[in-house]
Amino acid sequence: MAAVDENLEIIKSYIEAYNCFDTEGMAKLLHEEVIFRNFMNGEMNTETKGIKEFRQLAEQSASLFSSRRQTVTSTRAIDSKVEVEIEYEAVIAHDLPNGLKSGDKLQLKGKSLFEIREGKLSLIEDYS
Repeated sequence: MAAVDENLEIIKSYIEAYNCFDTEGMAKLLHEEVIFRNFMNGEMNTETKGIKEFRQLAEQSASLFSSRRQTVTSTRAIDSKVEVEIEYEAVIAHDLPNGLKSGDKLQLKGKSLFEIREGKLSLIEDYS
């Protein structure tokens, strides 16, 4: 049970850093071989491998929003992974090519799947 609590603390710290646009704080929690994948409507649209690629994506993504917040609504352990149900809210920082405008508010529900290796996040999969 201590390992599960420890893993949840790492995940909580990651989400807090995300909500604060703290890219460095997020990166400190990552395993050097971290894999990040984003799935939207059942299809993978983004994948990074390693801290450097993850950091580049995180910095690019942060610039899209004037505010953002992930709120954990539930967690459960599945084998070596932890699944976290998320409510996501964000405000667009500037007009985007996909038609979203500055000030538009996004509200999504989704889940994230985390795997921890050697005390660091080694896999992050976001589903919305």
